[in-house]
Amino acid sequence: MKAKIIITPKKAVVDPQGITVLKALEHMGHTGIKAVHVGKFLEIELDGTDKEAARQALDSACHKFLSNPLIEDYKLEIE
Repeated sequence: MKAKIIITPKKAVVDPQGITVLKALEHMGHTGIKAVHVGKFLEIELDGTDKEAARQALDSACHKFLSNPLIEDYKLEIE
C-alpha cells in the first residue's frame, strides 16, 4: 500500500512562501493567478493490507507529528 499526504496552510493563515512565489510568477509575466499555497507532500509506502488500520494510524501521525493542526490542513489518501 502507498499513502499520499498533502499538507497545506489553512486558508486563514498568511502564507509568506506562497506570496513570494505568486509575486515571482507575476514578475515573470504569468497572469491570472489568484493565489499560491506552498505546502508539503509525503508519499509513504506501507506493509500490510488493512487500509482502515493504516488510515487510522496515519491520521493520528498527521495530527500529532506531520502537520501543525493549528495552522495546517492535511489530506490523506491510501492506495
